[in-house]
Amino acid sequence: MGALQPANKVLAQLDRESYLKMHYGLLETLMIRQLMFQQAAIIDGVVNDAVLEGWQEIVSGYGAKLYVIECICSDTGEHRRRLEGRVRGIPGWHEISWDHVERMRVELKPLHTARLTLDSMDTVEVNLSRTQEYIAES
Repeated sequence: MGALQPANKVLAQLDRESYLKMHYGLLETLMIRQLMFQQAAIIDGVVNDAVLEGWQEIVSGYGAKLYVIECICSDTGEHRRRLEGRVRGIPGWHEISWDHVERMRVELKPLHTARLTLDSMDTVEVNLSRTQEYIAES
């Protein structure tokens, strides 16, 4: 959404539901474009079961597979420390505060979709191995 920085006045007028519909619509359009060219699409973001269900239908229509990987941090203190210590530095994007993380935990319902859950408290090597196994077995 950072690429839409010039449109901030319009975006600011949208209610939450309309904003999210536009957000997921943009991601879906980008995913379809990749699939049309028989290329992989990796979407890094917060999602819900309804959106994933729609994406599954689209992906299946292209003869592709949808792999859902949920990343968590099981240590709340460490999660907060990492978040407060990082600067993403993405032009046009705000930095995320711990208050935002807590709001999202309340707002978002847990996923019921089949998925692999990785814990960032595990090593990169462990998580990479689990990801490779998940893809190979699916």
